[in-house]
Amino acid sequence: MIKVSVMYPNVPGARFDHEYYRDKHMPMVKARMGDSCKSYTVDKGVAGGAPGAPATYVAMCHLFCDSVDAFQAGFGPHAKEIMGDIQNYTDLAPVIQISDVVVG
Repeated sequence: MIKVSVMYPNVPGARFDHEYYRDKHMPMVKARMGDSCKSYTVDKGVAGGAPGAPATYVAMCHLFCDSVDAFQAGFGPHAKEIMGDIQNYTDLAPVIQISDVVVG
């Protein structure tokens, strides 16, 4: 199992529409990827590690797939549409990481 993490840095003054991301973008991603995406989560940053510190990321999502190949097979054919939708909820550039899930 792999996890694809898409993280949006918490930049002062940046635009991020959490409702659009949660209610429209991520369900569209899941619908396009179909069974290639086993599940996903959406996080809204609320705080950093130190008292009073801001969250490092304003938002994150995590897509769970059987393998990198499965992710690429599900995402690749729809990449243009998915990436094109980013402008509808943010002006931030996402940071992406693919990880092996070692405990789940």
